[in-house]
Amino acid sequence: MTSTYHVPVLADAVREWTTGGCRVVDATVGGGGHAALFRELGAEVLAVDRDPEAIAAARARLGDAGIRYSSGPFGSAKVLGTIETFRPDRIFVDLGVSSHQLDTDARGFTFRPGALLDMRMAAGHGVTAADILNTWPEERLAGAFADLADEPRARRLARAVVRRRVTAPFATSDDFVNAIREARGPRSGPSDFARLFQALRIVVNQELEQLDLALPALRATLGPGGRMAVITYHSGEDRIVKHAFRDWSRSCVCPPRQPVCTCRGRSLGRLLTRKPIRPGPAEVRENPRARSAQLRAFEVTGGDGAS
Repeated sequence: MTSTYHVPVLADAVREWTTGGCRVVDATVGGGGHAALFRELGAEVLAVDRDPEAIAAARARLGDAGIRYSSGPFGSAKVLGTIETFRPDRIFVDLGVSSHQLDTDARGFTFRPGALLDMRMAAGHGVTAADILNTWPEERLAGAFADLADEPRARRLARAVVRRRVTAPFATSDDFVNAIREARGPRSGPSDFARLFQALRIVVNQELEQLDLALPALRATLGPGGRMAVITYHSGEDRIVKHAFRDWSRSCVCPPRQPVCTCRGRSLGRLLTRKPIRPGPAEVRENPRARSAQLRAFEVTGGDGAS
């Protein structure tokens, strides 16, 4: 399953979750590592990705036997319509950035010297990381650094960005790294850069907002017995998935002190993972980028999904 494009994370857990599925949506196909696993298990696969390069890489690797492709964000009306027509019994979402995206400097996801500040999942579409750093006001930048990177010196960093861009616009990874070093001091290092570059990527692609909107729409395409699994790498992502799966498993989501239930009055399914599944030490040694991965899974049991 491993390719030079992307190493599939938590493959054993994903295999166990998939078993019994006949029609699997891989909503973030990347280079096709997990999709290859689904097909090996005998499932028909719908491979989705917002990055055309990922779709091309998956098709070159997997071909067209037993697999269909759809290009676009998994929460878009176009892709959701394709998924509904596909009538899946499994939906899988891996929210990580592929190894290929990280290792290709031109895509701008890395803090390696000289990389462009791009970070767009759909190459060539939308605002870039440089656009954000060069145009957002100080208050908004500080909020993003604090909320998405847990940065204790968020305001100082935002102030450094605003001051530096007056002299020279942000264009490459070096520009942002130097601003981070100014705000955090000379001891700042790769772990700080990784947190803050990840936060910037999440902003560029509106990842949390799209995930929040897409999850219920994806669930609605599943019939009884259908399962959804999501791998997250960021606390904000995991919080959205955890709260959605928890609320769907509750029979009542009314405010605690409301005397009469006015919500749906039934659960939509059950949690398959009370606690997230994380990679073991051996997997982290082989693929250090898997270290922050967490998998949560949910099974539809009611009639809210597709019929």
